[in-house]
Amino acid sequence: MNSSSFSKFLKIYGYDIVLGLIATFYVLAMPYTKVEESFNVQAMHDILYHRHHLDIYDHLEFPGVVPRTFIGALLVSVLASPIILVMSFLHLPKTHGLIAVRLALGCITLSTLRFFRAQQVRYKFGSQVEAFFVILTAFQFHLLFYCTRPLPNILALGIVNLAYGFWLKGDFYAALNCLIFSAVVFRCDMVLLLCPLGLVLLLTKSISLWKALKCCIGMVLLSVGLTVLVDSIMWKKLVWPEFEVLWFNSVLNRSSEWGTHSFHWYFTSALPRSLLAAYPLCFLGALLDRRVLPFVIPVFTFVLLYSKLPHKELRFIISSVPIFNLSAAVAASRIFMNRKKAFWKLLSIILIGFLLISLGCTAVTFMASYENYPSGYALKYLHQIGHLASNTEEQWVHIDPYSAMNGISRFCENDFPWRYSKEESIPLKEYQNRNFTYLINEHLLVEGYKCLFSMDGFSRVRPQLRFPPFLLIKEPKVYVHGNIKNEDLMNKNWPGC
Repeated sequence: MNSSSFSKFLKIYGYDIVLGLIATFYVLAMPYTKVEESFNVQAMHDILYHRHHLDIYDHLEFPGVVPRTFIGALLVSVLASPIILVMSFLHLPKTHGLIAVRLALGCITLSTLRFFRAQQVRYKFGSQVEAFFVILTAFQFHLLFYCTRPLPNILALGIVNLAYGFWLKGDFYAALNCLIFSAVVFRCDMVLLLCPLGLVLLLTKSISLWKALKCCIGMVLLSVGLTVLVDSIMWKKLVWPEFEVLWFNSVLNRSSEWGTHSFHWYFTSALPRSLLAAYPLCFLGALLDRRVLPFVIPVFTFVLLYSKLPHKELRFIISSVPIFNLSAAVAASRIFMNRKKAFWKLLSIILIGFLLISLGCTAVTFMASYENYPSGYALKYLHQIGHLASNTEEQWVHIDPYSAMNGISRFCENDFPWRYSKEESIPLKEYQNRNFTYLINEHLLVEGYKCLFSMDGFSRVRPQLRFPPFLLIKEPKVYVHGNIKNEDLMNKNWPGC
């Protein structure tokens, strides 16, 4: 490849490479998953390794509170399957498979973000706005961290990015269809984005009501048919997953059992943490460029409507970040263009300060997140040092619910002699009557077992009056115990607790 071809390649794909490398770094540094991702990550594992043997799929033994769709897991698994095939041939650990499926999902998410950014933001607002869009996204932690995580919100985000792209392009019916599909299949709460957008398009006479109804009803029927067909087969019963989620969260209001926040939490905590420098800039962008306001208003309304639900998490509104970043990029571009003028020069200095603060916050958040998967690291370390002299006997590892929620998935399991149990509701005193070789749980003391080692996890951030200005406080989160009846195990040297 000559220099002109290489520079042309960088001009076309340079931004994608930057964002992709950052997302890949996050995956390699933090490959493990949390409880919110458990359904999709276990589904991907079972599709790739158990294939058509549905009876041994994880979701039939541990169905969760509400069913979820298999459509996203199937798509990601198909893309990752050639890599998994090569890994199986080379006898690589299944944790490499977890990295593969997360990278496959990241490719999907960032490809749809490219459709929004490269084909629409650049075309409508210019290459300089696109450049600042990439800079702001790269300096934020959450969007690129989440884009590879197998959450229903991220599967929906890929479709929402397409909707944003069609919206900017002026293909309004395609935008509505994308949001309908994402709401019916992946996240029913996308209705809260669909309704404000549809209302704005109707009020501005960008669409006709009759044509919108015909188009949308057709997409609803198609989407419902697809999810019911696929998920009824996978769940072995007639089911529309997102309807059950809607009923559970909105009608029964059961989601509040997982914690609640005040009405303003998204605006005073979630958005400032996810947008960082882009948060104040997005409001400025809407004031400076009237072309931005019609795009910001429906997304802002989406967050406002979502604030009515008491149970709140940052990932619920992650799909609002691209539009807010667009508005912020418009403001940053305007500041940059006018940087030689007196007032704008001050704003440009403030902008640089905001970007540096964003970079620092992202570094701190990364370090905290790195320490947030203690049970994944504990199981990995156990696999490294826990082999016993007798390799002909099975070594049973019991994983308690806390450990299963904080880093351990089916991808973390090894082959014989390792065997695993996630049996729930075992009383603490009952473990001594079980024949488990190892326990991974949140308890320091368990009768009949010796604590072999512990794994620290993130606890809190403590400010201090020296460099660095923040100190990450860690404390033991997960303990690995060994059965005292096993002589081989007791004769080994362990780090201790």
